[in-house]
Amino acid sequence: MADQPTTDYSSIRRRILAAMLIVPGIPCMLALAVGYYYFYNSLKSETMAKIERIADSHRQLVEAFLDERTNDLKLIINSYEYEELARPGQLTRVFENLTQSRSGFMDLSLFNSEGVHVAYVGPYDLAGIVYKQEKWFKEVIQKQEYISDVFLGFRKVPHFIIAVTRTTGEKTWVVRATVDTALFDQTVGNVRIGTTGEAYIVNKDGNLQTIRRSGGLLMEPDEDAPSYLTAHDRIRTFLGTNRAGEKYVYATAWMKDNNWLLVVRQQRADAFRQLALATNLIALVLLVGGFLLAAAARYATDQIVRRLKQMDQDKSLLSRQLVAAERLAEVGQMAAGVAHEINNPLQIIGTEQQLIELTVEEMQEGGELHDSENLAQVLDSLKQINLQIERCANITQGLLKFSRKQEQVVRLISLKDLVSDITNLVRRKAEVEGITIMEDISPALPEVMLDPAELQQVLLNLLNNAIDAISQKGGAMEGQIRITAQNQDGRVRISITDNGCGIKEADQQKIFSPFFTTKPVGQGTGLGLAVSYAIIDKMGGTIEVESLEGLGTTFSIYLPITATGSRPEETQAPKMKKSTAAPKASGPGGNGHAAN
Repeated sequence: MADQPTTDYSSIRRRILAAMLIVPGIPCMLALAVGYYYFYNSLKSETMAKIERIADSHRQLVEAFLDERTNDLKLIINSYEYEELARPGQLTRVFENLTQSRSGFMDLSLFNSEGVHVAYVGPYDLAGIVYKQEKWFKEVIQKQEYISDVFLGFRKVPHFIIAVTRTTGEKTWVVRATVDTALFDQTVGNVRIGTTGEAYIVNKDGNLQTIRRSGGLLMEPDEDAPSYLTAHDRIRTFLGTNRAGEKYVYATAWMKDNNWLLVVRQQRADAFRQLALATNLIALVLLVGGFLLAAAARYATDQIVRRLKQMDQDKSLLSRQLVAAERLAEVGQMAAGVAHEINNPLQIIGTEQQLIELTVEEMQEGGELHDSENLAQVLDSLKQINLQIERCANITQGLLKFSRKQEQVVRLISLKDLVSDITNLVRRKAEVEGITIMEDISPALPEVMLDPAELQQVLLNLLNNAIDAISQKGGAMEGQIRITAQNQDGRVRISITDNGCGIKEADQQKIFSPFFTTKPVGQGTGLGLAVSYAIIDKMGGTIEVESLEGLGTTFSIYLPITATGSRPEETQAPKMKKSTAAPKASGPGGNGHAAN
């Protein structure tokens, strides 16, 4: 047989492993990427909407704070005449009433049209100072009401004021109040968004009008202002980066006639903390899932490659067994030819033996030969020749019978005689091996309907396996084979028990498979038990096996008494009993077969 080409299992293994990793890996990665994309956009939209709502509500809160205090000053200037407010002590009483009903005022001042500080209530000595050239005074005279940026003024302390004016006839005067900067800072900065969220106000030049939690003093320019100081309506939300490289989520809204810009911001990592958590979870899922996928793919690949190797080995073994089977078939044909050729000289020898016997008898009757010791030996030799001729004839007939394809002949047979005849066929072989064959055949065995040649083939196979099993164990001189045949539960049971090497537990499930053998290479075809099972199954019977490795084996054949040779509607599979004790047998040891 030509050598089989060597299979590159390493290349096959790599291709299978790559396919198992890539095929499920790509959809998994795509699914995670798509899920991450939509989760990110959803979270981004939700975060932007949240900070926009906070900025809008906070702008309304700050504007309400300023409007309330502006309206308070309007109420004062419209409720009193200039002369009345200028009287000593009157402005003090008005300020006391004001602070009782509204917090947030530091002082209260009255100015005439020339900007002279006519009356003042507060912690500073500002009475008599002229403010006509101050920016805030010019603005309030022009606009009737004015809220200033934070400035130092004459007091040299950062503050901002709210001022309103009233004109009656040709007289104009101004009422001004300084807003409590600390309270205003608290109102503006009272925003809690995560751990880094903050709110502050800058003017249109980018100078801080309130203290920023993350750092920055009043009136100082915000270095990050260029990134968000843009003209826009409503509320603008965006992602930005400050001068330090920190990423923020911004929401900005103009207020106070676009002179102040409310800024609400939160660090991006804080705002997208859930995204970071989801990212970590996705990375963990990828890591664990990738590891499990790789492990499962490697395990499956190893199993597939192992099965491929096993299939190739089985294929090679099957090829060798088919060749062996062909050789056996050729040997069978040769045996048939040899048996046929031997029959011819045997017939001649038999004829000559009978002629010699007849001649001796005639010579005795004619008185030519007298009884003597030599004559007795000659007659005994003639009988022995006749016996050996019959024995040779039986052997050649058996060879011819097994080598020729014969039609199935189903008839009533006596199992007692059949079993005894088959036992006698192998008894001589067993004796040569030092094996004792014992029979325990019930005399009450009924006749059964079957093909005797087929049953003979099964029993011969089991007996030969038993002899081989005892020989393999190495204790042939103490080997025993017991053949029993008896009625049991409406069936006939034929058991062959030996004390040979037994069958491994792992092999007991495979012994009836075609081409499976436990014998050494070249000593078994693996067809005997498979053919035996098929024959008994066709007869409507079953085969059971009980075996313990190292102790022995018992094969039991169950045949229906009413068997007709036709297969029943439901075929019972062979029962594989796993014994926990040695099979019962009379004599030393247990039982054991070598499966061919």
